[in-house]
Amino acid sequence: MNLLVYLIVAAIIGWVATELMHDRSNLLLNIVIAVIGAFLAGYFLSPLFHVGTINDAFTIPTMLMTLAGAVILLAIVNLVRGNGRRRLA
Repeated sequence: MNLLVYLIVAAIIGWVATELMHDRSNLLLNIVIAVIGAFLAGYFLSPLFHVGTINDAFTIPTMLMTLAGAVILLAIVNLVRGNGRRRLA
């Protein structure tokens, strides 16, 4: 049951991250982005802010930390793919 809740929360966080970054992705990619973003946030951001990720618990601060990791991951992916140089119009 916890795995199902984890995947649902990861899908929602991944969807929010893709909406913030204006990147249209499917549900599976949203989950993958949020899970990898959670690990990145846990490794890089958690020591700085002393907040865990959804890998630790399901609270508002951990969800925000996971969202930050997912947004950073999307920014890196967009830079690598070349989508980082979009025109502002």
